[in-house]
Amino acid sequence: MEKRKEMQYLFEYHDTLDSPYEAFLYDTSQMAFPIRSHWHYFMELIYMREGTALVECDGCNHILEPGDLIIFHPEAVHGIYAVTNGPLKYEVLKFDTNRLYTEKSYAPSLPMILRSASKDEHANVFFQESQLRHLPVASVFERCREELEKRDYGYGIIVHDRICDLMVGLIRIWRENGFDTDKLAGQTREINSFRDITTYIDAHAGEPIRVEELADRCNMSYSYFAKNFKQYYGRSCKEYIELIRISKAADMLLFTDFDLSYISQETGFSDSSHLIKTFRKWKGMTPKQYKQQHEKGYQRKSPLSVTTS
Repeated sequence: MEKRKEMQYLFEYHDTLDSPYEAFLYDTSQMAFPIRSHWHYFMELIYMREGTALVECDGCNHILEPGDLIIFHPEAVHGIYAVTNGPLKYEVLKFDTNRLYTEKSYAPSLPMILRSASKDEHANVFFQESQLRHLPVASVFERCREELEKRDYGYGIIVHDRICDLMVGLIRIWRENGFDTDKLAGQTREINSFRDITTYIDAHAGEPIRVEELADRCNMSYSYFAKNFKQYYGRSCKEYIELIRISKAADMLLFTDFDLSYISQETGFSDSSHLIKTFRKWKGMTPKQYKQQHEKGYQRKSPLSVTTS
């Protein structure tokens, strides 16, 4: 109970993922710092450019120097602090692991491997520069940042593929350290069933979706389906459906002029009040605030800073 209360307190409602992928350069001379301990539902990668940082992650301390990288798995409690007096610069890459797709015939899937890695002692979260020399880490962060800034045709495909390339490279390092991905391959059939379900949810998010019916589609009992869906995707099926709907609603807010009543109908919410309540739950603000924030050319100011006196 105490652990649950602590996690609820540390959850950062404002540090949200506004799209499937985000990438930016964090400069502590221009942005709020330090970053206090918090956690969130998406994966985050930090790649140090300038300065030296003390990074706390799930009770362990790491010193990040230029060229080093660290992974924050979903729900990992983490904070970032300065070791040197000068400003820090580091690349940030955020993404929803459930949106990383590989060929259906390929198993285990990237999302499943990453969830397993978060609980495996052989899958380290901290990588020194010397371990990464064979990987184009810097160029991956730069390309993702450039594509997300320009948002030209096909940018999402390019960003997705660059992230997959990097994560596969890191997984190979884990495998060299003893992380066993082959043990997950036996669950291919079940993985494909759940992947079909997430595809169905994405295509039918605007329609009524009952978890019981999804379980029937997989020829599974409700309890077995619910338990294993959460195991594979890190959240309940109901939460996953909500996130997909909120993601679609957020896109409609930014890229269309439809009112909330219409958006709520198109994204599977019973009415605009239901949409507003759920939107606030996941984004930490109302749809109106979200739209105004982005229309102003929202400058990323971290709400995770610790005020010092």
